[in-house]
Amino acid sequence: MNYIKEFFGFGGYQREPEGYLSWQHLTFVTTLVVIMIALAVVLGLRNRERSMSARNRVLIFAAIAIDALEIFKIVLMCIRGHDPMGWLYELPLFLCSIQLITLPLAAFSKGRVKEAALDFVFIFGILGAILGTYGAGQNYACYPVLCFDNVVSGVTHCISGFSSLYIAVSGMASMKRKNIGITFAILCGACIAAYVANVLIDYNYMFLMRGDGTPYDIVYNWVGGHCVLYPCAVVLLFLLYISAFYGTYFLLGRRKKENAA
Repeated sequence: MNYIKEFFGFGGYQREPEGYLSWQHLTFVTTLVVIMIALAVVLGLRNRERSMSARNRVLIFAAIAIDALEIFKIVLMCIRGHDPMGWLYELPLFLCSIQLITLPLAAFSKGRVKEAALDFVFIFGILGAILGTYGAGQNYACYPVLCFDNVVSGVTHCISGFSSLYIAVSGMASMKRKNIGITFAILCGACIAAYVANVLIDYNYMFLMRGDGTPYDIVYNWVGGHCVLYPCAVVLLFLLYISAFYGTYFLLGRRKKENAA
């Protein structure tokens, strides 16, 4: 019983954190990432020649799993902290947690919305998985590696990464030029919502206020923590990443066609 209370963090974690980039941290997240990649490749190759609805079933399962885990986490944290308003600090307003919205859209919607959501998950899922596992200095410096906070965070980030790779391997990504604007709009809308929430509740969604021990600290230190330049630089990095991803995808696609010809 004491072990269960310790794992879920009731009364606070008593164990000392092993530390960011410790062998425990790297072993744990590498195990998750290897499982993530293996499942995405195996299931993607198996379903690649099947119908869109058959391929979509895997995304439906992933969407339900990621949202169910996140809802369970929010409820538990509100109970654990004796704070019924604790959910305000668990909104899907981090780059990684936008997938809590876009992954269900990719799984359950139709038409251009589905196409744009699939592309968004494809573009940002794997990035979120890497940042949320190997780059999560704010988590692994504060909590023991094998605890509720880190296990749920690692699993949900890897579900996003799995979905991204699965979409790529199974051939579900559309990457149509007409949907690029929707992808940018999703990201910009999330950034605006995150910044407003940060100001209202004094938080750090999307890491728009500070780096908090993540690689964003590089940008924060580079601009001297400037309250305007730093969030603008972070958003600009997001937009540059989307542009680079689309540019690379289209370049590789063109070369593939040229080689085929």
